[in-house]
Amino acid sequence: MRLTLHIWRQKDARDQGRFSTYELEDVNTHMSFLEMLDVLNQDLIAKGEDPVAFDHDCREGICGSCGFVINGVAHGDQPGSTVCQLHMRHFSDGDEITIEPWRAKAFPVVRDLVVDRSAFDRILTAGGFITARTGSAPDANTIPIATETLEHAMDFAECIGCGACVASCPNSAAMLFVGAKIAHLGLLPQGQPERRQRGLAMVQAMEEEAFGACTNFRACEAACPKEISIAGIARMNKDFRRALFSGVGFASGKKHE
Repeated sequence: MRLTLHIWRQKDARDQGRFSTYELEDVNTHMSFLEMLDVLNQDLIAKGEDPVAFDHDCREGICGSCGFVINGVAHGDQPGSTVCQLHMRHFSDGDEITIEPWRAKAFPVVRDLVVDRSAFDRILTAGGFITARTGSAPDANTIPIATETLEHAMDFAECIGCGACVASCPNSAAMLFVGAKIAHLGLLPQGQPERRQRGLAMVQAMEEEAFGACTNFRACEAACPKEISIAGIARMNKDFRRALFSGVGFASGKKHE
């Protein structure tokens, strides 16, 4: 299979960047999308050119490291899958494929298809945790949790923090990510002590990182490789309002505007 690739090349965040076109021959339909890029990079290195930089780690759709826009769609057009789970059998001989990084102010380009997603880490640091005693692990049945509640929490816990929700949102909002983290902790008994403070702190951190606001466009839900529901955003707003009206977090003098 022969492909024409239009790939975004950018040295760093200060570089203007540009699209470069590459012709790739003999692409095996059994290759994953990342394996196809590996082959391209081998050809570029053999020619003495710089390889295309892209994030990857597990290549199993678990870690959330990989991610870029393929033909205008985050992670490609296969629902419920990440870039590393996308295979070349979904493309046809002679196809032209446009590949570019996540586009968001909060995700500055590091190089080519690699972006800095440390803004997510700072949001999690603000409130994505629970208080737990140190020592040996408690028995699994120490705290009874209804199966329905547990399954609901795990649905939100599937979030891998890839950033596709931000890249697909016209406002570059991170509310699906933040909502998923707040919901999966807030649904469980272990997450109740910090629930109100968590809602306020994580929303404030999200706004400080220059993410946009949610306007219920729902592009995030459609692009999410784990198919996380926007119901998490509703729970995030609920926890945020409760914290706001109860005055939680205002003792430090840091008031939400």
